[in-house]
Amino acid sequence: MKAAPARPLRSDLVLPALFALVAIVVFIGLGTWQIQRKAWKEALIESLEQRLSAPPVDLPPRQRWAKLDPANDEFRRVKFSAAFVPGAEALVYTSGSALRSDVFGSGYWVFAPAQLAGGGLVVVNRGFVPEGRQNAATREAGVSPSRVELLGVTRWPESRGAFSPKDDPGRNLWFVRDPAAIAAAKGWGEVAPFYVELESPQPPGGLPRPGPLKPNLRNDHLQYAITWYGLALVVVGMFVFWLGGRAARTA
Repeated sequence: MKAAPARPLRSDLVLPALFALVAIVVFIGLGTWQIQRKAWKEALIESLEQRLSAPPVDLPPRQRWAKLDPANDEFRRVKFSAAFVPGAEALVYTSGSALRSDVFGSGYWVFAPAQLAGGGLVVVNRGFVPEGRQNAATREAGVSPSRVELLGVTRWPESRGAFSPKDDPGRNLWFVRDPAAIAAAKGWGEVAPFYVELESPQPPGGLPRPGPLKPNLRNDHLQYAITWYGLALVVVGMFVFWLGGRAARTA
């Protein structure tokens, strides 16, 4: 007795199976990518917490600036003596901060050049001012030309995104924290390749408002991973259900 010939693969099964397979692979890949992103974000938060909780060190002198790099030297707490240049400041727009829980809503960072006691000019982010207080005349007191002891955190310039608005030097308004570009437009001269986020001292009247940085980065990657893996399971379930219905119809 001859064995029954193998049934040919039905063409109406190939496309749904291929679609389900591609969808499952894509969803599992996206879920795995989110797990990797979760590990990266946790390592970043841990690194930031360690650096931002460390005791401050002396700001590196100008002779060492060219050897600094963001991977090793950003988010370092530093202390230094400097004198702010009277009347010199630039406004950088912000709508909130992932490192300052006390800053929310639209407002401005006040960037100002400070002359270091050991030579060199560094741009300092003196802190946040809310909308309506960006004009220095609306604040109780300006900067003192006297030399003061400052405590802050080193930051490197941010990159301009594809959707970043164009800076408006005529209005003293910037949208990217780039101290070299700001200094060039304002005529401040050569400045450090980094800037300093001021922690203290507090200015008279409280504005601009400096403050310590604390990581407040969203880490929703586990939820995203579960969502993608869940969608992969949904596709498996739908395909199995479809196969069952198809088998019942062809029985």
